[in-house]
Amino acid sequence: MKSSESIDKLANALCNAQTQMGGAVKDSANPFFKSSYADLTSVIKAIKQPFSDNGLSYTQFPINGDGGVGVVTRLMHISGQWLEADCLLPIVKKDPQASGSAITYARRYALQSIAGIPTADDDAESAMLRGEKSEEEKYKDLVSNLRDSIDAIKDGIATGDYCTANEAWRELTDDEKMQLWKAPSRGGCFSTQERAVMKSSEFREAI
Repeated sequence: MKSSESIDKLANALCNAQTQMGGAVKDSANPFFKSSYADLTSVIKAIKQPFSDNGLSYTQFPINGDGGVGVVTRLMHISGQWLEADCLLPIVKKDPQASGSAITYARRYALQSIAGIPTADDDAESAMLRGEKSEEEKYKDLVSNLRDSIDAIKDGIATGDYCTANEAWRELTDDEKMQLWKAPSRGGCFSTQERAVMKSSEFREAI
């Protein structure tokens, strides 16, 4: 493998891109082995948008030597940093068709390897490989979406305006209330004191 003198920016961009990548879907059939595999097009689809979003690109050039053919794949970053590796495959039958098939095969595996993506059996599995949000991330999204209501509740409790606070609380769905009722020790948005007020009859009966 070869690389530019520094690859820190490239490494950071590739790390970000890999969090966005799904798997390369196994959508092509191999009748000889009665199996499926991710073809070159599927691999390119999996990396195209994440690469574009993070300033990454690649080139692949055919090479030959030692009785084989293959490709040299260069991964590049907009900063000018790059990584490069050869993938050379032996060929028994030396004709254009065999060479072309070997080069396509080498392109697929070299690109998949340098991008660091797995293969997935179908689109559903590919989507799962993108990384589902953690419970903490989901909770942060919920709090962000309900920020106005949460602020109204907290402000109402702080000023003693339980009517406004209770109204904002009642406007939430039961599912939202259940999710927001998270202990502060577990990262909940309401403090212990606020939760105590919200559980009081004075708060619940305020209208």
